Amino acid sequence: MTTTPVSGTCMSSQFPAQQAQAARDVNTASLCRIGQETVQDIVLRTMEIFQLLRNMQLPNGVTYHPTTHQDRLGKLQEHLRMLGVLFRKLRLVYDKCIENCAGLDPVPPEQLIPYVEDDSSKLDERSAGQTHSASEERREVLEVSKKLKQKNQQLKQIMDQLRNLIWEINSMLASLGTSECRNAARGRAQSPLGTSGEKCKRRKTIT
Repeated sequence: MTTTPVSGTCMSSQFPAQQAQAARDVNTASLCRIGQETVQDIVLRTMEIFQLLRNMQLPNGVTYHPTTHQDRLGKLQEHLRMLGVLFRKLRLVYDKCIENCAGLDPVPPEQLIPYVEDDSSKLDERSAGQTHSASEERREVLEVSKKLKQKNQQLKQIMDQLRNLIWEINSMLASLGTSECRNAARGRAQSPLGTSGEKCKRRKTIT
């Protein structure tokens, strides 16, 4: 019994086809994850570039080490080259995601959140009702605050008027009591304590 050997050309032709199929099977979520990791790599490379630039010394009278300078320059060029590669990779991932999502309609993130026994229409109605009730409550609170401020201002004015009125009444009573007492004192030499004296005593008692 003999077996037919598989030729190398057949295997080599199947391998690119499998790679193409695997590339097509990559979903958009995986592409987004790859893009996120690429962005993180870009940020890390950029931070390392700034760190190298900060540690480099200008030839302004300090000791110059060619070996160290060449080493740092080589690292800097490598980081810059990798940044170019990462940006090209990120662009490819972005174009692929846009291509995969070309036929999809944009969906608000609120509609993607699942709710128990609730659909999108009820969610919209509930959010609209909550917004309306919140605005109504705020308007009522503002109106009540405005009315309270007006009432407080009116009460303050009334208290000021009552204070002024009491002050005027006390001043008038004090002046009347003083004048009656003077008249009673003048009449004591001619007549005994009578009506004027009694009025003066009563006035002093009242005040």
